[in-house]
Amino acid sequence: MNKPASGRDLPVLRAGEQDPGHLTILYRGPLSSCDYDCPYCPFAKRRDGTEQLRRDRTALERFAGWAAGRDHPLSVLFTPWGEGLVRSWYRRAMVELSHLPHVRRVAIQTNFSCRPDWLAEADLDTLALWVTYHPGQVAYGRFLARCRDLAGRGVRFSVGVVGLPEHLEQARRLRDDLPAEVYLWVNAAEGHLYTDEEAADWTRIDRLFPYSRTPHRSAGRPCRTGDTVISVDGEGTVRRCHFVPAVLGNLYDGTFRPEARPCPAALCDCHIGYVHLEQTGLYDVFAGGILERIPHLT
Repeated sequence: MNKPASGRDLPVLRAGEQDPGHLTILYRGPLSSCDYDCPYCPFAKRRDGTEQLRRDRTALERFAGWAAGRDHPLSVLFTPWGEGLVRSWYRRAMVELSHLPHVRRVAIQTNFSCRPDWLAEADLDTLALWVTYHPGQVAYGRFLARCRDLAGRGVRFSVGVVGLPEHLEQARRLRDDLPAEVYLWVNAAEGHLYTDEEAADWTRIDRLFPYSRTPHRSAGRPCRTGDTVISVDGEGTVRRCHFVPAVLGNLYDGTFRPEARPCPAALCDCHIGYVHLEQTGLYDVFAGGILERIPHLT
């Protein structure tokens, strides 16, 4: 069941309120292998070699060690190209980070194809999951059972689908079968133009789908990325977000300094980017659940 934020985890701040010293990190290491074969994903069924996996593990352990040594509030969203939770080092990092007093939230984007037993070791006031349902990759009943298991364990999680026409009926079924308090989000499919009728179908499933339907104009607009939100890769290279390539320094050598900067990109069309644009107002919508994509209960 999706629990409200407690005093231990992310405070329910409204846009304009301050949380001094708090830094949110979107971490993406070298991992690019996945156990699913989604036709809309370029990393489907990719297999990383032993050396690539070793590099990813070393990079993640270095990052987790850095995070453990901070003296300021920190939140982390793991956004691997591949599936992280089938790798022991991601599960271990999430458990360890969840118990640190200065870590407000640790979350990961995942298909949750892994076994759930490891969650028993985590602090569930801090750990959360962003779970994507991929029709055709997992039996519907099996996926639903996993979601019900997570709810029974008291794990904070959201569930979502890619808004392709062939996914619509499965998404409707999932919305009916999930516990009412579990948010089901819909990502607009890349390159797909939605008619008003199609958009209305998806909006009946996810009332926030209009935010995903069309890209947000972002050039010159205020954005929290580069200041209170940053992207970090396996080498510690800091960028403002995953979608702007300019380097802002390095996390490990002290060359990065947070600074508020307007967005340099013309458009922003991914939730993990535009949620941080001030113009969207989504910090109010997702207050207390930004990283795991759970709207505030109001």
